[in-house]
Amino acid sequence: MDELDTPVLDNHLHLDPVNGRGVEAVEEFADHGGTHLNVLNKPSWNLVEAATDESIFRECFDLTVDVTEAADEVLPGRAWPVLGVHPALISQLVDDGYTPAEARDIMQAGLDVAAEYVADGPALAIKSGRPHYEVDDAVWEASNAVMRHAFDLAGEVGCVVQLHTEGGEDFTEIAEWAESEGLPREQVVKHYSNGRVRGPVKSVIANTEDIEDAVETGEPFLMETDYIDDPDRPGAVLGPKTVPRRVRWLLEEGHDEAVRRAHVETPARVYGIDTEATLDASSNN
Repeated sequence: MDELDTPVLDNHLHLDPVNGRGVEAVEEFADHGGTHLNVLNKPSWNLVEAATDESIFRECFDLTVDVTEAADEVLPGRAWPVLGVHPALISQLVDDGYTPAEARDIMQAGLDVAAEYVADGPALAIKSGRPHYEVDDAVWEASNAVMRHAFDLAGEVGCVVQLHTEGGEDFTEIAEWAESEGLPREQVVKHYSNGRVRGPVKSVIANTEDIEDAVETGEPFLMETDYIDDPDRPGAVLGPKTVPRRVRWLLEEGHDEAVRRAHVETPARVYGIDTEATLDASSNN
């Protein structure tokens, strides 16, 4: 297909080098005009096993770093790993007999490892959050403590936290928690956002209606598929070609400024990455 003459970043995509398509999905993304990826590690139990100690987190993170480096080789731009602990791990651990406090400590230790990968260079950002489903008060309290620990770590190493949380639009309280832990709210990104989310920066799921809402607000936003690279659910949540297709649609509708906002200005403002310079550098190699 024709190039889109703009950087195209999918802000939240999973690659599964153990069970899924891996780099083949990246090639599909690039063939449709995609240039840059933020690659999220899948939950540890999808790759190795439910993480109970530092070594399992490291194994999971290393798999993601390696497949991201392979993705980097086939993209016209860049791919970056975003590493962290899926908030649903707390339910896995509690079901296995850990108390919520013990599960909290395990998950915070995993975030410590993720922050180390950011500080040492291979990772761009941290992932954390809280369950998107109903849990009891003890699990909810422990989950919020895990998320606040992520904010504290990100403030120390100077990186973004991508959040996996319940649905909704008003997350100003979470943004305030981040600021109280030393992390500017501009470095809190709400994964799987609709177009009207308030508080953190929106990472909008690439449905037409949600993107239209984000464009109308005039606010900073990112775009994502949350592709999960699961052979039993091909194309879930959205397929790798979706963000490039939505960018093409936005350009056809005359929303050039919104495309630049989502794929150049907001990545620079939030992550400190230059999608234009990395695209130019890659094309000149």
